[in-house]
This record gives sequence, C-alpha cells and structure tokens, in this order.
Amino acid sequence: MSPVAVIVVTWNSASVLPGFLAALPDGMAGLDWRLVVADNDSADDTVEVLRTLAPDATIVQTGRNAGYAAGVNAALGAAGEYGTALICNPDIRMREGCAKRLVDSLGEGVGIAVPLLYEEGSDTPHHSLRRESSVTRALGEALIGNTRAGRFPRLSELVTDPAAYRRPTRADWATGALMAISGECVTACGLWDESFFLYSEETEYCLRARDRGYATQLEPTAEAVHLGGDSQVSPRLWTLLTLNRVRLYSRRHGPLATLAFRTAVLLRETSRAALGRPAARAAASTLVRPGALRATPGP
Repeated sequence: MSPVAVIVVTWNSASVLPGFLAALPDGMAGLDWRLVVADNDSADDTVEVLRTLAPDATIVQTGRNAGYAAGVNAALGAAGEYGTALICNPDIRMREGCAKRLVDSLGEGVGIAVPLLYEEGSDTPHHSLRRESSVTRALGEALIGNTRAGRFPRLSELVTDPAAYRRPTRADWATGALMAISGECVTACGLWDESFFLYSEETEYCLRARDRGYATQLEPTAEAVHLGGDSQVSPRLWTLLTLNRVRLYSRRHGPLATLAFRTAVLLRETSRAALGRPAARAAASTLVRPGALRATPGP
C-alpha cells in the first residue's frame, strides 16, 4: 500500500506544533506515512521546531505568506508518491487510530473523509458538516441564526442533526481542519484554488470533488480535537471569511442569484453588527464596497 502523505501548512505555528507532532504517531497508528510541511514564511521558530522535533519531515519553505491553498499545493508537490493525502491544520490533535479510520472509509464513491471534531475541553462534537450555499439558506441564517436554522435543511448550511454525527454521513462539504483525500480524488480534482487566500478553499475543493463524483463523508469513529482559530473574534479574518463565501457562490451562479445571496449575507452581518459585534460590522462595511469581491485580500 502506498504511504499516506501528511500535509501541513504552517505560518507562525511554533506554539501549536509540539502538540500536533506529539499526537501524530498515535493518530497515524497502523499506517505507513511521511510528513510534509509547507511553511509560509513564518517569523517565529516554526521551522526550527520542525527540524528539532520532526527531523525526518520534508519542509518546503514557500518564501512568502502564500495562503493556505498555495501551501497545500506546495506540500503535495513535494510529497512524492502517496495513496492518500491527509490535510491537517497544525492545531489538530488526532486521537489514536484516527487517520487509519479515515483512510479505510475512502472508496465506493467517497473521495474525502473527515473525522468527528471536538473543540478543546468539550465532549460535544463540533458541527463540522455543511450544505452548499443557497439564497434561501443565507436568508434563514440571517433571520433566525444558523444554529436554529440548522434544524431545517433548506434554511441553513450548518448540519446540526445529532444523528448525522453518529453515523457515516455524506455532506456537500465539511470543515477542512483535517481531511483524508484519496489519491484518485486528488488526481481528478487537481490543485487547490489559490485565489482563496484563506477560507472557502476547502469548500471549493469539496464541491469540485462532488462535481467529479467524489463525496465528502464523516467517519464518526475517527476523532480529533481542534484547538480552533480566531475567525469568530477577529474582524479582519471574519471579513475575509465572509467575502470568500460570497466569491465562491458567484463562481457557481449567475449575477442575479449572486446579488440575492450577497444581499442575504449582508443582512446577516448587518443584524449582528447591530448587536454590537465588531467582526460583523467590519464584514458588512466591506461587503457593500464596489469591487470587494474582485480579489482575495490576505491578512
């Protein structure tokens, strides 16, 4: 069996890498694997930490903060021959046997497998499964919130049904913190879309895979802890997430549908801005600017 290429993209990740690397042997138990890291010009000790704690890893230094998709592409290009690509955030902590369960669940139409994710210190699975964006779902989330709307498939992207997280469940896309992608799926889909600097790149990839006949599926017996990010609290990152969500929609729909979707997303951000949320205020103010969707701004 061909080895698994463990693909990690880092940027100033020195504080989270030791925990990731410590959990990696148990998480990869039962598999032949190699670690390939693309570093996006970290200003901290990320590369030194890797060289010290993972001396056998292949390290690709991109020389710039190239974005997540560009980092994935660079690491995949340096991975050599592999049967499965395991795309990991460095703030993931795989539990024992996680990767093998993901790899074993690939095939029979499944091109991307994702685990049950837990937030740090929580025993409740994170709602990581998503439905494809639509105007109706954007309006539902704007009017009643994505958690409440998640109970109704037509009104939210978020899959909140507890039963969906207790069985293998296919979804349009899933949170990209940890995903196993079959070699066949990688070949069929090609490179990740580097026009998305951060956020929506995994959405685009999952939808592209689905278009080519490869489903995204949750494997609930595979578990991992995700330390999480600051998109919910950083106005800059939340704005980037919001813009890329609309940009991706515009790639797959006509101008009138995109205008309706953009308006629905703006309604959501405006309503949350009225509740005193700075991140929503920043997203709303940027979303109304002419040309806001033409290019992805980097952090």
